[in-house]
Amino acid sequence: MNVSKQTRRQLTRWGLFLFTLVIVIVVNLPIISLVINSLRTTTEILSERGFWPSHPSLINYYYVTERTQFWVFFRNSVVVALTGTVICIFAACLGGFALSRFRIRLTRSYSSLLLMIQMFPIILALIPLFILFKALGLINTYFSVIIIYAVAQLPFATWMFRSFYDAIPIDLEEAAQIDGCSRLQSFRYVILPLCSAAFAAVTIFAFLFNYNEYLIANIFLRSESTMTIPVGIQMFMQQYGSDIGNLMAAATLAMIPTFILFLFVQRYMLYTAIGGAVKG
Repeated sequence: MNVSKQTRRQLTRWGLFLFTLVIVIVVNLPIISLVINSLRTTTEILSERGFWPSHPSLINYYYVTERTQFWVFFRNSVVVALTGTVICIFAACLGGFALSRFRIRLTRSYSSLLLMIQMFPIILALIPLFILFKALGLINTYFSVIIIYAVAQLPFATWMFRSFYDAIPIDLEEAAQIDGCSRLQSFRYVILPLCSAAFAAVTIFAFLFNYNEYLIANIFLRSESTMTIPVGIQMFMQQYGSDIGNLMAAATLAMIPTFILFLFVQRYMLYTAIGGAVKG
């Protein structure tokens, strides 16, 4: 009887695993197809009907990396995305703590203002920002898009951090302050280690937006030396529109930073259980 129950449990687990595997494959089928087609030439992509390439080749990757400005676009995207994400996280981390712990009328009004700003379409501010940055000489520089990216994600990131801080018992800070820590030290050594999930969530959200954003980068970055990957690939499509294989290879290489980021922060995505940290 126990053997049959154990067998049924194993069959159930395998069934759930296979069902989940099918869902994962179906959801990621466009990405899988993109990677596989990057190993084909344009002629093979247009002529072959099979899913797997008959003659896999890295010629598309060689062409993209050696004969185009792809690595320049790649470098620009990583610099802009990382810098904007770090600035956003630093400001949101402190701002969210202030909104969570200092409950006065001013902070409540500021919280409501953040929600209103989040609903404001950023496209309406691009023309005034372009005129301002042009007067300051910031067009075709990293600073223009970095500032916009950091500010655009700041309301959401601040609210994200505030929600995590609200879930942390204030007794933890008070206990640290009784032991001799200042408010800043209790924030650094007690609160921040408990917010790994918030850092992971905000990092992924902000980095993906900054890395994949096209409109702002296309307006403020006009030269090839400063273009990011979305703008560069769009120009690449105009110049080599019929060369599908090279476009597939460029898109596959562009996914590498986000893939590495997910591998690095996925373990922090589970919410940290702190309910039992304080004994009643």
